[in-house]
Amino acid sequence: MRISLALILLAPLAEIASLILVGQALGVMATLGLVLLAGIVGLFLLRIQGAGILRRLQTEASKGVDPGRELVHASLLVVAAFLLLVPGFVGDVIGLLLFLPFVRDFAWRLAKPRIVVKRSGFTTSDFSYQAGKDASVVDLDEDEYRRDPNPGSPWRGPRIGDR
Repeated sequence: MRISLALILLAPLAEIASLILVGQALGVMATLGLVLLAGIVGLFLLRIQGAGILRRLQTEASKGVDPGRELVHASLLVVAAFLLLVPGFVGDVIGLLLFLPFVRDFAWRLAKPRIVVKRSGFTTSDFSYQAGKDASVVDLDEDEYRRDPNPGSPWRGPRIGDR
């Protein structure tokens, strides 16, 4: 907890220091140009790489494969674009590194043991019933079950002819 708090407090200081150092070396206009260029490059890279990631997510979802890796890649691309949009050169370097696939794969290998992907839907294979395993399941055919209307049900409501 203390490390993340220290990073949150030190990150803006590092960005300001990098802007001052680059500004002294290149000049104010060149520094502002680099900051604007980094933002434009970030948006461009996000657009190109983001479309590819979305296609791979759709492909993996249609195959039924675990989309965890692609989800981590997509989230890291969003973080990379955000870092490129925020003025400062330390975040720009980290953002550019996150656009490299092998860096995102390294982050995936670190995050994989901590991530669990749950599916929101279900398929018929999720309900594979084995006889004798669950005594509370009663399997009936259509002709063995009938539902009669309950006249005392509060959900029935008044019919048009009842008024």
